[in-house]
This record gives sequence, C-alpha cells and structure tokens, in this order.
Amino acid sequence: MNKIAVFKRHISEVFDDDLKTVKWHNVIDYAIIGLIIISTLEVFASTYSVVVERYGHILHFVDYATTFLFTIEVTLRIWCADMIDDKYKGLWGRVRYCFSFYGLIDILSTYPFYINFFYSIPYTALKALRIARLLRVFRYIKAFSILSRALKSKKEELVVSVQFLCIITLILSFILFFVEHEAQPDVYDNGWTSVVWAFAQYIGDPGNFADTPPITLVGRLIACVIGVLGIAIFAVPAGLIGSGFSDIMAEDAKEKEIKDNIDKLYRVFERKLDRPTGYYLVPQFLSFTDIQARMGMKADEIFDAVDAAENFRLINLATTQTIDEHPQDRLAVEHFVVNRPYGCCIDRGSKVTIIAPASVVDPCTSSITYYLALIGGFNYISREVGELRPYRSYYIFEDRYTQEENLAAYMEDLERLTTREGSWTLTFLASNGALEPSYPTHFHFSIGGKKGDESFDGENLVVEDMAAYKAFYEDLTAQLVEKFNMESDHQRYYAATTSNLFLRKFREGMGSKNNIIMRMAWSASLWDSRRIAIAKCIADALNAHFESDVIKKYAADLKVKKCGY
Repeated sequence: MNKIAVFKRHISEVFDDDLKTVKWHNVIDYAIIGLIIISTLEVFASTYSVVVERYGHILHFVDYATTFLFTIEVTLRIWCADMIDDKYKGLWGRVRYCFSFYGLIDILSTYPFYINFFYSIPYTALKALRIARLLRVFRYIKAFSILSRALKSKKEELVVSVQFLCIITLILSFILFFVEHEAQPDVYDNGWTSVVWAFAQYIGDPGNFADTPPITLVGRLIACVIGVLGIAIFAVPAGLIGSGFSDIMAEDAKEKEIKDNIDKLYRVFERKLDRPTGYYLVPQFLSFTDIQARMGMKADEIFDAVDAAENFRLINLATTQTIDEHPQDRLAVEHFVVNRPYGCCIDRGSKVTIIAPASVVDPCTSSITYYLALIGGFNYISREVGELRPYRSYYIFEDRYTQEENLAAYMEDLERLTTREGSWTLTFLASNGALEPSYPTHFHFSIGGKKGDESFDGENLVVEDMAAYKAFYEDLTAQLVEKFNMESDHQRYYAATTSNLFLRKFREGMGSKNNIIMRMAWSASLWDSRRIAIAKCIADALNAHFESDVIKKYAADLKVKKCGY
C-alpha cells in the first residue's frame, strides 16, 4: 500500500463519526463539532444589527475561517468516501456520496459560499445554508442514529400504512364529492375539491385553501371518519416508530452483550505452557463445559458470540476421531487468526510456505499449521472462512474465479508467496478422522502420484527436485520414528492425481515447482501432548533441507504469556 493510500485510510478513520475511537481522532471530531457551534453562533449573532455594527469584522472573520476549514474537511470526506463504502468508488461513486444525506448537507453548507464571489446569492438563502451546518451534528448524535435506524427498520410497515390511508381517503373523498355535488354544486364542482378538502384535514388546513366543509348528513359522517383517520395518521406511525425504537434499543443491548461475550471468549483462550517445548501456546480448542466453568457463560451466549466473531468457530471433536474409536459428539470452540477475507496470510520472506487449504472444515488444523510456520519462520496461508455446507474446497476446484468468492484472492496470495526462487510448499491436511478407519501410519506424504505407488517416480508429479524431496522425506520420517515412535508412508493410502488439485492451478510462470502434501493423523496433530514438538521436528527438517542458507531468529512470541494469538 503506497503512502497516499495509507494517508487516505487514516483520513477515513478520522472521519468515522465515532466519538469513542482513538484519542486524537476524537479531538478532530470534537473540533468539528466546536466549529459547527461557533459557525451557528456567528449566524445567530449576525441577526442583531447592534452586534454587526460593533463586531461585524470579527463575525466576517469567523465566517471565512470556519467556511475555509469546513471546505477542507468536506473535500477530504469526498476524497476518501470510497474507503467508507465500495459503492462510493470512482467518479459516479463520489457523485452518489455527494447526494447522500450527510454528503448533501456538507456541500450545501459549504461550497455555495464560494459561488457568492462570482454570482450573488440572496442573503437569506446564504444564511439558511450556513445554518444547515447545524444538521451535521446529527452524525455524532446517537439519538438521531437510533431514529434513523428505527425508521429504516419499520420502512415497509410505514409505507403500507400510508398507502392504506391514502386509498381509504381517496375513496371517501370521491363519495364526498357525489353526495355534496348535488347540495352545493358551485363549491364541489369537481372531484379535486373533495380530494383537497379530505387531505387538508390531516394537517389542519393552515392556509384555509380547502374551506369547503360538507353540509349533507352523509358528508358530515364522512368528515367524522376522516377526522378519526386524522388521528390514525399520527397514532399508527408513532406506534410503529416507537416499536422500532424498542427493537433498536434491544438490538444495541444485544450487540453490547455479544461484544462483551466475545471479549470473554478471547480472554478464556489464555496461552498455556507446552512443557515438551517450553513454548506458550494458545489452546487448540476449549470445550463448552470448560468455557462455562471459567467464564460463567450460558450455552446460547457462547453460540451468539461465536456466530458474531470472525476468529472463533464451533467444532465437533467427534470428527477428529476414527470410526474404530466410537466417537461421541462433543462441542467445542476453536480460536484462529484472520487477516484476509478468506482467512490468514503471513509473509515472512521465506522460501518455504505452509499451506492449510481446509482449516475451515478440519478442526484445529489451523492451530498446528500456524505454530509449524511460526516455529520454522515460514510463510503461512490458511483458509479459515467460508460456508461448511455446501463446502467449496480450496484443495480441489475447477475454476478459481467461479468456485468461491474469496478463492481468487487466496490463489493470488499463494502465488505471490511461492513464486520465489527455490520455493517449496508443504500442504497440511488431516487424516484418520470422521468416518475413516485407523491406519497404521500417522503421516501420509504425497507428491501428486497414484494411491499405492510408493515410488518416487511418475507422471504429472508436483515436485521437480526429486532428490531434495527424497532426502527430506527419508530424514524426517526417520526422526519421527526415533523421537516419537510414529511411522510414515509415501502415497500408500491417498492419491493426488486429479487435474483439479490446487497445486496444478497456478497461473503460467507462477507458483512453486516443488510441493509436498502431508496428511497428519489427528491422533498426532491434536490429541498427542507432543504435537508442538512434532511440529518443531517437521519445521527443523524443512529448514535443514530447503532453507539451510538462512539464519533465522527465534520467534520471541512463543515465550509470551497472554491471551489469544
């Protein structure tokens, strides 16, 4: 992001109209409110001829100064409008912003001042436009925001009630014309007279432009009905808006409660010491019972908080156990990192990238892959966001632009991370869970070959430097047996021959030429107390074979005791 874009983003954050943000942002907000009040007082003072005679030069200075400052503010608001909402992008987007409620107030209360230098604007009109600046305070007033939201929430009901009222009034006014035309033909000479009279009663006919009262019995009965409708025209909308107020206040209270519960969830994910490695780690999950015991939250409060938060999700731990283990359903909450629309992307400038394309559906794989990348100092990209049903895979897909809305951005980021010279990728997937049987091996490696082909040869493989991969595989698998007594296999149980494999979808000239797929049993990646030590073993092997020329600093964050990532 260039300097202009960064400056533009900062300006948009300053003009967020929120008085509860960063301190210096609030200073500017209160300064704008102060200028609006000063400008309004100046206009009020200018209505006294005595004040104008004695202090006219001061009033003119205040007028010019506030207008000049408002001009800068309004111009900056228009310039960075696209940072507020995508619909304001481009020239026509800016025009759309200028005709929005606040945009129009800003322009009418500022720019006409300069037109007056070239074309004389009536004094009254100019003063009225300057008074309109006071309306700009509404954007900072919560009550006005609540009113606006209440009106929007009841917009359909209000429209229906007004339509009903207009139709009934029209029907009554036509009946009124027919019964009154015979009694006073000179007064009710056409239907427009009765329509105007009927609708004028709703506003009290302040200009006496409908001074044509009915004189017949039926006409007077219709007048009584219209009188009752005149009460309804205020009572019904008032009731609807009052209901809208109640709903909005309840929504705000609910949002605050959910926000507080999200904070509780964040705090409950306090880092714990992993004794095999000495690292402080975020728990890979916390059960409902654990969260309720620690934070006193009810089940529905946990559901609402997880649903509203972008970096928590519900998981069923039964899916991480094999069918032979007779798993029982057990709800838990998982915490993960989100910094991109699809999930997480961290560029550490490494030649090795850890890829987790299925973290959104494979519980807790984001935890071990995050720490594998952090310990090894590798790049990291993970798919954490998306619908679970129907699930649209980032591992196998037909078209990056039609499969899922964030897939294109994911693949572009992946290509950026993996196009470096000497690049290697390790794609992490889970195995031995859900309805799968138990396999005798814990780690299943693949390089794009057929299921059961345990050789290092074949067609359409996703590794070019086969000698380097073979050395890595033999070294790592030997260490896994020696240190953890865990066996590995090469393409024994899983195939990766499909043409829709994401590793075959890189654009021409982009993406790594050397890609390893590793499936790890949940019994090792989630349920084994040595899981982070296993991740460190894998990270050390990756560094030793593919990035031995780089001296990496120790990840200090692994020694910090705090909450969350």
